[in-house]
Amino acid sequence: MIAERIEQGSRITAGEALLLWREAPLWLLGRLADGVRRRKNGDALYWNRNFHIEPTNVCAFACRFCSYRRGKGDPEAWDLSIAEMEQIARGYIGTGVTEVHIVGGVHPEHDLWFYTDLIRRVKAILPNAAIKAYTAVELAYMIRKAGLTLEEGLRELQHAGMGAIPGGGAEIFDSALRSQICPEKGTAEEWLEVHRAAHRLGIPTNATILYGHAETLEQRVDHLVRLRDAQDESLREGVAGFNAFIPLKFRARGNSMSGVGEVGVVEDMRMLAMSRLMLDNVPHIKAYWVMYGKAVAEMALAFGADDLDGTIDDSTKIFSMAGAEETAPRLTVGEIEQMAAAAGLRAVERDTFYNEV
Repeated sequence: MIAERIEQGSRITAGEALLLWREAPLWLLGRLADGVRRRKNGDALYWNRNFHIEPTNVCAFACRFCSYRRGKGDPEAWDLSIAEMEQIARGYIGTGVTEVHIVGGVHPEHDLWFYTDLIRRVKAILPNAAIKAYTAVELAYMIRKAGLTLEEGLRELQHAGMGAIPGGGAEIFDSALRSQICPEKGTAEEWLEVHRAAHRLGIPTNATILYGHAETLEQRVDHLVRLRDAQDESLREGVAGFNAFIPLKFRARGNSMSGVGEVGVVEDMRMLAMSRLMLDNVPHIKAYWVMYGKAVAEMALAFGADDLDGTIDDSTKIFSMAGAEETAPRLTVGEIEQMAAAAGLRAVERDTFYNEV
């Protein structure tokens, strides 16, 4: 029986995952995923003090699912200067933040040296905060534009102060679907190779999936298997790897795929649980509360999630522009502690690398 094998710590196959996803009752998926979570992380609910800097929403690509992207000259476009972003960072001096998360559009005119300069300047202002910066899509573009290899470009960013890489831009790995929803964006293999190169340099990363749009269950499972295989490779080589996996729910407002609608909360919980069950080699599953909303994120703690992300402090617009419930995302320490207590968990403040603060 698949459930018994999971409880014994065995890995499930793609075929077994599909069977569970389609046929297992929600209560069983929740029980199994919660069991795996507790074996890996005990009663800890991780969170951190973080904020985002989003340099621009001008983007060279026009992904169909994206509500964030604007063309240059659009009245809703922004393109922050280095000085403006330094000013944002200065606002957090003395607040105890441990992470600055920097992602944005793939600006066609900004190069690697613009982004390394930004990291250096933010790090100079907040020397005790880790800089988690740029999706694989942004990285591949800026490094290619600079005429460097992936390793050379990542080393430049690492030397500037980049300590970790977020997981965005993975979307869905299936090439046929990718050609329909984000044909201009790099391939799945390019995304994976950026992360592999980062791992070899000792840079930990996160991973994501964009679910709930036009993908099939088979395509979701394939995505998770590829991530699991990449993590196996990093573990075999004894290098850095994926710290956390974040299922990102498609939000339908303000993009050209709005007609497909959104999946419901039950499917959100099945996605979280199956992520925990399949990714047996990834330490943490994150319920990104900004995307789900606080109530659904709290529910996710019973379906395998052990991390909420952070306090955010109303510093990101990526999901609010797509219709997420949290239009001004901010989470207090008190709210986090209440969410943990309601789930029978212990709120654990962490840094970017999951060291307890």
